[in-house]
Amino acid sequence: MPRHPWLSLAAILGWSGLSVQVYLVLLARWQEQASLIGGLINVFGFFTILTNTLVASVLSYAAFGHPSAAKRWFLSPAVSSGIAASIALVALAYSLLLRHLWHPQGWQWLADELLHDVMPLLFVMYWWRVVPKGSLRFWHLGLWSLYPALYFAFALWRGHEIGVYPYPFIDVAELGYAQVLVNALAVLAGFWGIGLLILSLDRWQGRRLAEARAHSR
Repeated sequence: MPRHPWLSLAAILGWSGLSVQVYLVLLARWQEQASLIGGLINVFGFFTILTNTLVASVLSYAAFGHPSAAKRWFLSPAVSSGIAASIALVALAYSLLLRHLWHPQGWQWLADELLHDVMPLLFVMYWWRVVPKGSLRFWHLGLWSLYPALYFAFALWRGHEIGVYPYPFIDVAELGYAQVLVNALAVLAGFWGIGLLILSLDRWQGRRLAEARAHSR
């Protein structure tokens, strides 16, 4: 796979956004004399942070990585496309459900923009320009769905254990299980819509490239 210079900047931005967010969380915990380990567990309990970590990993392998089994796995079309669907969900859900709930300032604003707006855009651009097209199948959507589904189950279990939920639309204490289930299914439906779009674009682009190669012979 050819390397693109802009991928280096994208990878750096990805890790920078994560670093700023983790620093801010740990700083707040330090000032409150709370557990720093607990702060790390909390911050990596967010779907946004987990997915941005996957995004930064893929971009790093694409920009800098040496040949390895991990690089082949992360850069495979099936895995990169699933991560693209997940980070697109992050951007969509944040804009529709969460952005209006707070107005971050300073460094928190920077982290917020990088994690929810800049990195989703850059990774979708990476998927479109770099990831090979034409190999995805409909059953890949089922595999991709395991990630948000397992995250949801984990978030509910953890929230039940400690009484804290990472997102207000899955806060069982406030909404009850019935409404939380409806909200989760709506988010999952959004993920399926994104996934179907990715599958359609992959098929269209793969067919177009195959026809171009056939005509060039």
